[in-house]
Amino acid sequence: MKNNTKDFPLKINIGFKKVFDAYRQKVADGEVRASIAEEIFEIERKHPILSEGITDFEKLEDYSEEIDIVLDQLFPPLAQKNEIKIATVPFQQGEFKSTKRYKDIAKDAGEGFHLDIIDFDDDEMYIMGCSIILQYYYGYKIDFKRSFYYNIPDARGIIKNYRMLYNGDFVEIEKTDAAPQITDEDLNELLESFDDISTWKIKFPPQSYIFNGFVIASLFDVTTDVSISDFKTNLLRLETTGGLENTDFSRIFRSIFDLKDLRIGFADYNEEDKTFERNLFKEIPSFILNEKKSEISKEALCNASYYTLFKQKEFYCITDAERYHSLYPENPLYKKMLEQGLKSAIFAAIVSNNKILGILELVSPNAKDLNTINANKLRDIMPFLVDTVKRSKDNLENELELIIQEECTAIHASVHWKFRQEAKRYFNSISEGSPTIFQEIVFEDVYPLYGQTDIKGSSEARNEATKKDLILQLEYISEVIKKLNAVQNLPILDQIEFTIQTFLNEITENLQVDTERKIMNFLVTEIIPFFKYIGEKNQTYRILVEDYYKLIDVNTGFVYKNRKDYDESVMLINKRLAAILDKKQQEAQRMYPHYFERFKTDGVEHNLYIGEAITKDNSFNKIYLNNLKLWQLQVICEMENNFYKFKDKLPVSLDVASMILAFNGSLSLRFRMDEKRFDVDGTYNARYEVVKKRVDKAHIKNTDERVTQPGKISIIYSQKEDEVEYMKYIQFLQHQKLLDTDAEIVEVEDLQGVTGLKAIRVSVLYSKNIDKVKEYYTYEDLISEIQE
Repeated sequence: MKNNTKDFPLKINIGFKKVFDAYRQKVADGEVRASIAEEIFEIERKHPILSEGITDFEKLEDYSEEIDIVLDQLFPPLAQKNEIKIATVPFQQGEFKSTKRYKDIAKDAGEGFHLDIIDFDDDEMYIMGCSIILQYYYGYKIDFKRSFYYNIPDARGIIKNYRMLYNGDFVEIEKTDAAPQITDEDLNELLESFDDISTWKIKFPPQSYIFNGFVIASLFDVTTDVSISDFKTNLLRLETTGGLENTDFSRIFRSIFDLKDLRIGFADYNEEDKTFERNLFKEIPSFILNEKKSEISKEALCNASYYTLFKQKEFYCITDAERYHSLYPENPLYKKMLEQGLKSAIFAAIVSNNKILGILELVSPNAKDLNTINANKLRDIMPFLVDTVKRSKDNLENELELIIQEECTAIHASVHWKFRQEAKRYFNSISEGSPTIFQEIVFEDVYPLYGQTDIKGSSEARNEATKKDLILQLEYISEVIKKLNAVQNLPILDQIEFTIQTFLNEITENLQVDTERKIMNFLVTEIIPFFKYIGEKNQTYRILVEDYYKLIDVNTGFVYKNRKDYDESVMLINKRLAAILDKKQQEAQRMYPHYFERFKTDGVEHNLYIGEAITKDNSFNKIYLNNLKLWQLQVICEMENNFYKFKDKLPVSLDVASMILAFNGSLSLRFRMDEKRFDVDGTYNARYEVVKKRVDKAHIKNTDERVTQPGKISIIYSQKEDEVEYMKYIQFLQHQKLLDTDAEIVEVEDLQGVTGLKAIRVSVLYSKNIDKVKEYYTYEDLISEIQE
């Protein structure tokens, strides 16, 4: 042991004066017999240097026998094998007396071992020495103390963590002439200068105080506490960096379990597919998967482990895989362990909100290393691991959603799993350094259903509103021109009036596609400059011009009154019908999952696709398709009913006509990556899309009557079995008083590339729930009532 205190505020002397004084006091108090203490006092008389203090620590060996006797009461024999205790001086390497247990620990640590404080530099050491002076010499109660931790390897090379506590009862501090007196002002300055070592060295020059005595240092094994702290730190690093080194966690768990050969693994659990995967923490292997990328959880585990982990959500322990395998040779988990040279294991489910997020795997090549007893050590760290796994899975979900949004835009929940599956494959290819393209999503053998509730005559109603607005605008301009002409007759005004009347005649007789454009050009080049001029000429003209600008929409330059009423009516119809359809869709999804998309145009149309490829649960049956067809017909009845309840409140009187397209058979549904939407796949399937786009404008064969009519639902089909099936649904809804008894079958005119279509047309019964005599109404009844 050497005295290394040249750059230290204390000059260290190892002395035992306070021990001798303590014995004298104990004798005086009758706590120690004088005969026992006499040997101690004799040592003090023979060797005064033990009281005065030994500066040269190498001379301690000369007095080792006497020091053992003097300190004997501080190191009781019965505690030698249990307590980890040494006699030393502050912050110096070495000790001059210790318990047997400390000696064993030092021996196991290997040759050349000495205590080094973790994360404690020379400046902190100096300031800590100053704090001892402030406390023992000046009596300032300044808490500069820090916990002192030491890493000491055991005989197996496992790092054990110890915390040291000092007993300073046997310390004396003397001030030398080289030391300035510390005042309250000095203390204030020191309190503000912890990071400025130069200030401390000015107030406490090196070796300006004399330390005489020693300290008793007790070490406590805090390996588990420190390992848990390190574990949390590593988890935080994982969340910030997105990765971790497997060796860090292995070292931590080895320290916690005191097992040199312990290894850790992790299997991510995909609840959607009921599989174990390796998406999170790829630096850590999975012994359950054994180099596989994924495996169905029930196949990867045995019945007992699956029940324990997934049902009981408890730890599953294997203490001796060889013995278990001999008892149950077909058990897949025991086989898997032995293939990897593993003899014992603990598998712990990571559970959040009663859902399995993954499995923590602790394994060892030695039987009995891991068991139901030491498994309980996991309970202290599982809460931290659960939080981290949950956040990591949430982050992964966000990454996948971002990929889906970038590649595919918003996706309906029923098919979202397929996009997540492809996004995960795409994400893994990137993370593995071999990026691929995001592949197209295809659902084979699905059954389509299409329906619409369309606003009838929307084009005519829009044109009529446009005509009214243009006429209103031109007539107002004409009135202004006439008033001006009456005051001052100018030929240019007659020419403007002629142009206006020409436009009015064109609008009234036959509104052309480019009429609006021509009128706008007229307004911009002739009317607006002219109105600006006359508005500046006198007050009367300015009022006329200001009234005109109040009449028009400043963004378009046109009157927007009748068109506003029309647009508002369409918006109200779409909003009301879409809300009903969306609400009913939630109920339908609970019956059986299917793909659904809705569009608002001049009315509301929707696509439904149902089949095994969408649900992926191997549970599809045609009964669910039939149920969805009936549901669709019922919902359209409800949408029709709801529309006619608020029809008379619309700013513009409009009608709707509903249609269902029945497609006999299944088709393929492909997501078009370039267009970010679903579309049917294949030439034959494309006929379905042709019919959807054109049939609502089609006529009954050899007539001018549209197939779709207000007050009726038209079901378009091509196969006899569809007719039979839908007639059954119609009869049922007739019984339910939703449809009238006038169902008819008509032929549809040939469409481009499509022939042989037919339609079932049936009237809707409307209920207003206000007439006790007649609850149900036909379309004609309602129209006549509204007109009255």
